[in-house]
Amino acid sequence: MINPNLSLADFDYTLPPELIAQKPAAQRTQSRLLRVSRNNTLHDHTFTDLVQFLKPNDLLVFNNTKVIKARLFGQKDSGGKIEGLVERILAPQKALMHIKASKAPKPGTLLLFADTARAEVIGRQDDLFEVNFDDEVLSVLDKVGHLPLPPYIEHSADLEDSERYQTVYASPMGAVAAPTAGLHFDQVMLDRLTQLGIKTSFVTLHVGAGTFQPVRVEKISDHIMHAEWYQVSQETVDAIAQCRQQGGRVFAVGTTSVRALESAANQGGVHNRIPVAHSGDTRLFMTPGYEIKVVDGLLTNFHLPQSTLLMLVSAFIGIDTMKKAYEHAIAQRYRFFSYGDAMLIEPKTL
Repeated sequence: MINPNLSLADFDYTLPPELIAQKPAAQRTQSRLLRVSRNNTLHDHTFTDLVQFLKPNDLLVFNNTKVIKARLFGQKDSGGKIEGLVERILAPQKALMHIKASKAPKPGTLLLFADTARAEVIGRQDDLFEVNFDDEVLSVLDKVGHLPLPPYIEHSADLEDSERYQTVYASPMGAVAAPTAGLHFDQVMLDRLTQLGIKTSFVTLHVGAGTFQPVRVEKISDHIMHAEWYQVSQETVDAIAQCRQQGGRVFAVGTTSVRALESAANQGGVHNRIPVAHSGDTRLFMTPGYEIKVVDGLLTNFHLPQSTLLMLVSAFIGIDTMKKAYEHAIAQRYRFFSYGDAMLIEPKTL
């Protein structure tokens, strides 16, 4: 149940535009880290300091989704230009797409991308268009698609983005946005965690374009959350169970990992704060007052004002501490959003 007294204004802040990171740090691990300690005090660090705040048998849970080249440019068979963004692949040759055009294409409209790929609009699901491609969707995107950088990044995707807007462990393809907390890790740091006895595991949540959308209703309880597909495997459930048995703590790397784990827990796996293995769509909307079942600590980036991600962060530390942390980050000139710096929310218990 979402607190009916929460309003959009509770999650607003003013960000100087120059603090929006347009490029990644020179090296993945060279970002800064703002630590929110157990008593909600704030501490400035570099990202590599993260290992100081983890203990043997702690578990980091990463989202291993891989960003697809989901953006397509082309035209309708009538000649009008369009821009498409594949939101979800439904079948090998079928997808749901966002389509920008002077007039919304009707069922039966043929679309031509880069003069080589064809697709037919076959219907609509709310704001999305259901499209049938002549070839497999992933093959089309690989040949003529473009990496879908977030709307606040002002340059077109280049070769650097093709590497850096992807985690080093990305595997199952399906996201249209990167799980950005994971962008800070390189293989050297992952190996270092293993050497220190810190465990790692993975979930999959295919991040959709809705992650960038601001909430457009004044009362938070009126918001309808976008759907994203996720999977929590039995292997990850077992890793969490082992972590609990050994006295470790579960850290989610990114808000999408939180949503996957908590969604699986809501399927019935709350005994000893362990989720169940599950896959499917989630519309989980976490706001202050939500009972967090699985995740003890959170590593995350800095999020857009009035976004559901900022509300999720506030579910961990409360609105007042969230505002205090963001005011501090702005004053200290942290870099914000996908290519920006990170924040560690420590568990309330040792």
